[in-house]
Amino acid sequence: MTPKEFFDFAKKNGAKMVDLKFCDLLGTWQHCSYPIDTWSEGTFENGVGFDGSSIRGWKGIQASDMLAIPDPSTAKIDPVFAKPTVSVLADVVDPITRENYDRDPRNIARKSVKYMKDSGIADTCYIGPEPEFFIFDEVRYEQNQHRGFYEIDSVEGAWNSGRFEEPNLGHKPGFKGGYFPVSPTDTYGDLRAEMVEALQGVGIVIEAHHHEVATGGQAEIDMEFADLMKMADQYMWFKYIIKNVAMQNGKTVTFMPKPIFDDNGSGMHTHLSLWKGDTPLFAGDKYAGVSEMCLHAIGGLLKHANAVLAFAAPTANSYHRLVPGFEAPVNLVMSARNRSAAVRIPMYSDNPKAKRFEFRCPDPSANGYVAWAAMLMAVMDGIQNKIDPGEALEKDIYDLSPEELAKYNHTPGNLPEAIDALEADNDFLKAGNVFSDDMINAWIEWKREEEIKPLSLRPHPHEFHMYYDC
Repeated sequence: MTPKEFFDFAKKNGAKMVDLKFCDLLGTWQHCSYPIDTWSEGTFENGVGFDGSSIRGWKGIQASDMLAIPDPSTAKIDPVFAKPTVSVLADVVDPITRENYDRDPRNIARKSVKYMKDSGIADTCYIGPEPEFFIFDEVRYEQNQHRGFYEIDSVEGAWNSGRFEEPNLGHKPGFKGGYFPVSPTDTYGDLRAEMVEALQGVGIVIEAHHHEVATGGQAEIDMEFADLMKMADQYMWFKYIIKNVAMQNGKTVTFMPKPIFDDNGSGMHTHLSLWKGDTPLFAGDKYAGVSEMCLHAIGGLLKHANAVLAFAAPTANSYHRLVPGFEAPVNLVMSARNRSAAVRIPMYSDNPKAKRFEFRCPDPSANGYVAWAAMLMAVMDGIQNKIDPGEALEKDIYDLSPEELAKYNHTPGNLPEAIDALEADNDFLKAGNVFSDDMINAWIEWKREEEIKPLSLRPHPHEFHMYYDC
């Protein structure tokens, strides 16, 4: 879509407002709305100014003036606004140098794709994520000097089987009992279908939706795979639409990885494949029907997984899901079919076009732009340096003895370990200046100062159970 076509599109849909959206460092959309008659075709070249010092993870007040350059090809009618509104995504540039801002996540994703193309190895990286989320009826939380608590509730919660509900009709999925039941146990089929329709309305192709394993309204809506840039843009729409459709129905959605204790958390298993033209590069005659290139790609990802997880499992809460012996894979090995391995090679089809690998450690709190860019850079490093992924594991990892498990590398045990891994292992990210030192250092500083340090200063409610009477 050209700038002229953008205005024709807006006029055709009766839109009198345009909503400009861009992504902060951590993965949350920011926006500002404008009467459409204040824009011209020149806006798509000159951009609109904003205060970058107020955006999370960006540079301070000494370099606050920034420009957002709208990308007309991303224009869509926003399904959330009551009146017809055209939403358009923006790239962020420095107003003086006119260079793309190296802390703009969309810029990082674009550079990773360019690096792949310039290498001559592949021209398309397909990403297929499986984001899970919870639909709750209520959430309350507070933290101050004398009190700290959270409380969530769901009409589906197993903990409400005995609640007085005038009447309580039962049919509440038990802990770990939420996978694939029909209604009346699954009460959210219609709500998920409404979410799907809204997602389809902005051009996102949906493959399926269903209840997930956990009680309390855990859900999954699967998008059809797409090239990395398209998927990263779509993922922003995905979270935005799902949260807002839930709110319009009196519900609240969280993509927090582990909101419920002692039940499954929300992951975002990510499928990845490389293509050149119409040729899938991961199909071959090696283990599980993949190519040598695919094995090297897996080798690169397994080698750099701990650094990648600083972006792909980027919160302290992520590591309540990545726990040995629980539902998420923490041992850095590959396998065919085996869902207890960090990297799985799906075996549903022998069609070469279906050959891919699935990285099972990421979760939906990730910023898709930077998480998938980091995955691609690890894959490229593996291919370029022919990194061996090691022996495949066919056993159920959860049944292995501690001695056997000690043979394998494992994911970080907490966010500080992941951030330390990123600090120690980031050269592969900086190839082709895809990730800059400035961006990596900004990420590390934010995580340590704004997340890890505040958590370390505050007592946890469970500490009162363990230590109050000491």
